[in-house]
Amino acid sequence: MMKPLEIEAKSMEIIGQELKERLGCDPAAIWPEPELAVVKRCIHTSADFDYGDNLVFSKGGVKAGLQALKQGAVIVTDTNMAAAGINKAAAGKLGVQVMCFMADEDVAAWAKERGCTRAVLCMEKAAALKKPVIIAAGNAPTALIRLSELIKEGFQPQLVIGVPVGFVNVVESKELIINSNVPYIVARGRKGGSNIAAAVCNALLYQCINRVI
Repeated sequence: MMKPLEIEAKSMEIIGQELKERLGCDPAAIWPEPELAVVKRCIHTSADFDYGDNLVFSKGGVKAGLQALKQGAVIVTDTNMAAAGINKAAAGKLGVQVMCFMADEDVAAWAKERGCTRAVLCMEKAAALKKPVIIAAGNAPTALIRLSELIKEGFQPQLVIGVPVGFVNVVESKELIINSNVPYIVARGRKGGSNIAAAVCNALLYQCINRVI
């Protein structure tokens, strides 16, 4: 019986080969490392090769994220599911905290009072942290919309992982981040999800701790 890391290694080998066949060239020619590791991790998580088409990276975005993680940045997610999917052992080796404010009582109260989504308030709490922050949004386009406003107001996240899934304001919210002045990794279009947000975070964390897979 194959061990878990052996299964993962074989999966990555298959992904690499299929990407090569689809592209007609070495995938590294399209996505130099560490971008390729992110693409492969998202495909591995979803079994969906569309992420080879829709993932876009700002210039130096991945490197900015890696540097932030090495310096112990806080990862703030828009769902507890995304937070749960991030490898805590890898994060712990770097002194990285993973936080999600969606279940906080004050967030629920503020959202009701202001008539907005909890994700909006989560971004405001993230902007108020006195630490370097990486945003990983895999569910709520309202998080990215509010985040784009906060960026214009002066908030500077170290990296925005913008991969919400859905139909309403999803495409538009991602374009707001692409057109902002912060480092980003975005899954253009409707696809994404909390699992993809976690996958991107894990790909970066594994790069930082020199995990082979």
